[in-house]
Amino acid sequence: MKAIHSPFKTIGLISKRTQVESLKTSEKLVYDLSNMGYNWVIADDLTGLFAVPDTGCRFLPLNELGKHCDLIVVIGGDGHVLSAARSIFQYKIPLVGINRSRLGFLADIVPSELPDKLVDILNGNYQAEKRHLLKGAVYRQKKIIFQENALNEIVLHPGGIARMIEFEIFIDGHFVLRQRSDGLIAATPTGSTAYALSGGGPIVTPALNATVLVPMFPHTLSSRPLVVNGQSRIELLLIPENTLHPRVSWDGHHHQDLNPGDRILITQQSKTLQLLHPIGYDYFATLREKLGWK
Repeated sequence: MKAIHSPFKTIGLISKRTQVESLKTSEKLVYDLSNMGYNWVIADDLTGLFAVPDTGCRFLPLNELGKHCDLIVVIGGDGHVLSAARSIFQYKIPLVGINRSRLGFLADIVPSELPDKLVDILNGNYQAEKRHLLKGAVYRQKKIIFQENALNEIVLHPGGIARMIEFEIFIDGHFVLRQRSDGLIAATPTGSTAYALSGGGPIVTPALNATVLVPMFPHTLSSRPLVVNGQSRIELLLIPENTLHPRVSWDGHHHQDLNPGDRILITQQSKTLQLLHPIGYDYFATLREKLGWK
């Protein structure tokens, strides 16, 4: 196969730099596809960690890969897919995950299937799906002090010490309730199988345009997970009488300390992430495998 016949001529590579197996997979894949005529743009945090061909490879910062690639390949686990998604989704470039971790909800090609499964995708034989992201902005005295995107979830939590937070929830301008709990998880359908699932939230299929709100250890037993329209505006208002300074996090990666009276606005990011899967991919088969269903 020659790259000129593929819709994806230049491939970006992101890999788990601290895992030997991921680096070995990266090295072999780069060589195999370079010999087929593909060009590689590799995240520069991998410079010098494995051998690359003399031609056809460039190293660039992660946040610049999307400008120079037709496709991004992520080797590692779901955490690496999350990080890559936040960096490239605005470029509308599809992403393929190769699993070198335990879960693999997002990275669904295993190394033993390489390079055949990836070559099939590069030839245009794939199943594509769109995944929504959430955008979270923190307001302090009507000014945005921090904002970030999340593919899995945005979480309001106490920080270092488990203590009750008191806050109000508004959806599309309508008051919902005043909550006393350890916090709240606002998750996408993608994130419904992550932290939100551990908190007792429902599994939401990726095709559904929805956001899941999961209270963390609520003070009242009547407080339950809530599924709302994915395009809803969700506002969390920290009651000014709070005595602690909680935090908000995006995919467990970005964090912002909060003050009593701060407001968190959560909306759906207008751009989506496109994931590519091999032909025959089945979301429910993935659930059965990862969750041990019979």
